[in-house]
Amino acid sequence: MTTSSPADVRPDPPHSPAHAPDDHSLAEFGYRQELHRSLGRYASFAAGFSFISVLTTVFQFFAFGYAFGGPVFFWAWPVVLAGQLLVAACFAELAARYPISGAIYQWASRLSTPSFGWFAGWIMVIGQIVVVAAAALALQMVLPAIWSGFQLIGTDPSPVSPDGAANAALLGVVLLVLTTVVNVVDNRVMSVINRVGVTAEIIGAVLIVVLLLTHSERTPGITFHTTGAAQSGLFGALAVGSFTAAYVMIGFDSAGEMSEETHNPRRTAPRTILTALGAAGLLGGLIVLGGLLAAPSLTDGHLGVDGLSYVLTSSLGDGVGKVLLADVVVAIAVATLAIQTAACRMLFSMARDGQLPFSARLARVNPRTGMPSAPALVVGVLAAALLLLNFASPDAFLAIGTTCIVMLYLAYAMVTGPLLLRRLRGEFSSAGTDETGAPLFSLGRWGVPVNALALLYGVLMTVNLAWPRGAVYDPAGGHWYFQWFTVLFLAVTVAAGVAFRAYRKRASALTVVPEAVA
Repeated sequence: MTTSSPADVRPDPPHSPAHAPDDHSLAEFGYRQELHRSLGRYASFAAGFSFISVLTTVFQFFAFGYAFGGPVFFWAWPVVLAGQLLVAACFAELAARYPISGAIYQWASRLSTPSFGWFAGWIMVIGQIVVVAAAALALQMVLPAIWSGFQLIGTDPSPVSPDGAANAALLGVVLLVLTTVVNVVDNRVMSVINRVGVTAEIIGAVLIVVLLLTHSERTPGITFHTTGAAQSGLFGALAVGSFTAAYVMIGFDSAGEMSEETHNPRRTAPRTILTALGAAGLLGGLIVLGGLLAAPSLTDGHLGVDGLSYVLTSSLGDGVGKVLLADVVVAIAVATLAIQTAACRMLFSMARDGQLPFSARLARVNPRTGMPSAPALVVGVLAAALLLLNFASPDAFLAIGTTCIVMLYLAYAMVTGPLLLRRLRGEFSSAGTDETGAPLFSLGRWGVPVNALALLYGVLMTVNLAWPRGAVYDPAGGHWYFQWFTVLFLAVTVAAGVAFRAYRKRASALTVVPEAVA
């Protein structure tokens, strides 16, 4: 266990890059300030918004949502947004009380038991690594549409074709090399790239919304139809169509993940968690609606295969469409960077507590850059390895995407569940002040109902996403492991966690026995 006690915490020298008035906010939790505290409010907002990355995720999964849900899949969006806002409200309370890197792990450990918190962190970090891989795959939805020369393998750019799947993996690996380098260099460089990228993404998203809505071909009434939906029935169309919204609106907790690098985190993080999700949810919903209204046709098959890239280039023209797609490329790169950064902080936080293999190396922070370099390399290599599944089958694209959502939803529920129990027992206090002396963010009397609904929503969505639908996960048939991929991946993740903890417990016992004999 590498955690320092409060008495052991020593202040950074005045010339230290980390030096700031709130450098010692970690002391009460027994940690020493090692990461450089240099992020302001906008940078904190950018951390959450860029993980969600509405342009990356909407462009990546719009075609899937439309193919299975038809136009009515739009209505899954406000439902998922409302559910995730409930979760985000609970997280905002926790971010104010526990402003520590490794948010999900730290929160679950303090609300429940260290073992339960460990599994929440373990599931979360594995899920984050899968999200990194899924985000990197999104380049395939955009780059070949800008220029055919980006189709380096084969001729078919569709991500569900063998050529497109293999090319997606290749483009993704190149992107991961770049993001890994940035995650090693310096957190100020990472922050600048995040802020610039998020600003470009917001501007681009607003332009896309305006242009799509002004090029409408039909009325919003089309969203009440299931025309062309592969999933039969209204409920089925919404249940599967909700995958798109569920994939988009995850990662808002990243603002809490970066708390140790944020000025006044108790005040800043709760607000940026909510504003990042709210802004992304609003923009994403308008983009989905605009795409449905501006599409040249809802029945020619393009919308369910090529998605929004097809709408932009065909409705707005190649020139304008490709400029906007270039902005989407920036969003994808920044999103992959932000997600990898969040996974690095989770690995660092768990390793700092001695909770992972090679903890000493993973917890080491470069004093000059303020970055934990080893976690960046680990996340980059493992995410790149996952991309190799795309060479095996195009179905891996969807398997990777849905698996990462399930992992994060489950980890979220492992926080909202213990939090609800604490509330019901009267053990969760709303007392306290932030760095400015103002009361901490609190749901007050709404805490129990909001928390209960957040947990219920999270559990139901986890089951919905993980349900092994053959028509969704293995449409071609013959790949049972893709149909059950999410369930199997989760089972392997938990089994690996159990095995590691059993090994560590046995190793600790063998170490203690000789000392006792001596």
